Amino acid sequence: MAIRHIIHPELYQGAKKKKNYFEGWYYKMVTKDRRHSVAFIPGISKNPEDPHVFIQMFLTSSEDEETGLQTDYVRFPSDDFSFDDTPFNVMIKDNTFSKDALDINLKTVHGNVSGTFRFTGITPIKTSLLVPNVMGPFGYLGFMECYHGIISMTHGISGTLVIGDKTIGFDGGKGYIEKDWGRSFPEYYIWIQSNHFKNPKTSLLVSYATIPFLGFSFKGLITNLLIEGREYRFATYNGAKVKSFETGDRHVLITMKKGPYRLDVKAETTSSVDLASPRNGKMIETIKEGLSGTVTFSLSKKGRVIHEDTGTSAGIEIMMDHA
Repeated sequence: MAIRHIIHPELYQGAKKKKNYFEGWYYKMVTKDRRHSVAFIPGISKNPEDPHVFIQMFLTSSEDEETGLQTDYVRFPSDDFSFDDTPFNVMIKDNTFSKDALDINLKTVHGNVSGTFRFTGITPIKTSLLVPNVMGPFGYLGFMECYHGIISMTHGISGTLVIGDKTIGFDGGKGYIEKDWGRSFPEYYIWIQSNHFKNPKTSLLVSYATIPFLGFSFKGLITNLLIEGREYRFATYNGAKVKSFETGDRHVLITMKKGPYRLDVKAETTSSVDLASPRNGKMIETIKEGLSGTVTFSLSKKGRVIHEDTGTSAGIEIMMDHA
């Protein structure tokens, strides 16, 4: 894996991969009034049985205290995929995805979907030689089952989404961009993301998963809390520990510590839809995600609370064995 691709995870990582490989970018956008959230997931699936590229769309709309959900998985031939590295662009037929823009032209089960979006204030995570991306030193290893990258913790949006005869304005809204690539998603994991807190300069990502590693497995933690430009990173690779963990079908409670800092997170979701996910490069598994969850955190230093907040429009995935 080239060093440039390690420190720039947004770039297409799979150009030399031939089979049993997936790669997907995750663009989440929320309107200014938070009544509409949409995620677009462009991706590629390389395998002998069913190679193809795809765009998943997931829309949550809140109208009159009711939450409406729409989702679709739009398939394309592999030849419809192309990319550029300078600057970063991924193209799937008439759809273009970059670091600061998105152009959508899709035919879905919900009608024609089109939209043009522009992003401002892209906010990457802080990195270093030891921590080239959010995976830390693990990002240098070439044999991991799944890699994760954060492209922007938060940014502004302008643009309009048209679905059939419905138009949704996103001017003044907020976005988030991340991605995954490799062979398969972890078998068990939780994922929580929100950048819609009472403090508008706060953004949170929590990921906790069972990670296969050299014939064994370990619990891997990646949490990045951004407040007023300062990052609080809780990760397996920087010595953070999960002190307590509880999940149900629709809630997560997790407490983590690193040095003098302690972070308590509570996340709840009321609705979710099925999304396709990879196993050995094939998009044959199913995960459940909601975009209208609530997340509350409390950050303490030496036993004293220094930040606490509640966020909405949270993306939440809970893929755990509750049997």
